[in-house]
Amino acid sequence: MKPLPSGGRIGRIPAQIMWYEDLQKAYCLRLHREGWPFVAAFAIGALLLGLLYAPLGWIGLVATAWCAWFFRDPDRVVPTREGLVVSPADGIVRAIQSVVPPPEYGLPEETHTRISVFLDIFNVHVNRIPISGTVAELAYRPGKFLNASLDKASEENERQIVRISTDAGVDIGFSQIAGLVARRIKCDLQSDQRVVVGERFGIIRFGSRADIYLPQSVAPLVLVGQKVVAGETVLADLHSQESAREGEVR
Repeated sequence: MKPLPSGGRIGRIPAQIMWYEDLQKAYCLRLHREGWPFVAAFAIGALLLGLLYAPLGWIGLVATAWCAWFFRDPDRVVPTREGLVVSPADGIVRAIQSVVPPPEYGLPEETHTRISVFLDIFNVHVNRIPISGTVAELAYRPGKFLNASLDKASEENERQIVRISTDAGVDIGFSQIAGLVARRIKCDLQSDQRVVVGERFGIIRFGSRADIYLPQSVAPLVLVGQKVVAGETVLADLHSQESAREGEVR
């Protein structure tokens, strides 16, 4: 009996299985605990609207599905090699700038590289630890609710600031920043807490921004306009001598 070619039915089975597993992963609706009250409220609202007028109920059902999708909390495959700095948030890299960090970070008053990640309302909003170490600084700053894609949002918007000291003595600062729509920052960290790269530490509700400050000597490994995934995308390597990358849209 002649074996089927690689393009035959048997050859396609592994790809079909992988496609099914990817679909399951993509539509996993495990929710962050912050989301359950909102999903319940949306569902009750949809039911009441449906009792008043059926088409409104369908609109409410769609809104409930979106709310559940917003608070999804998927697993991530985290690179664990020492020295890797991963993205604390899903989104788009909006800016990579050389700046002096605000004093509340507790970082040296010298130029650092700031990578800013913008999250829209369709991104996963669960935040993750960018590097293993000890929480050396926690500071909450009330502020405005400007468009999170603006540069001045880093210092004028409401924000939660975190600084982690690694076992090698390197300090990495990052922050959860509220945006135009975001009105709630949740951070579960405590001072002197030991943290592991990629673990969940909080959430920002409804569109926001995350900043991360790297020592100036550490080159970013991402580009402006690049999509990043919290806990998975490597922003920098503290042990690498690679220069900053260049790229273009193709």
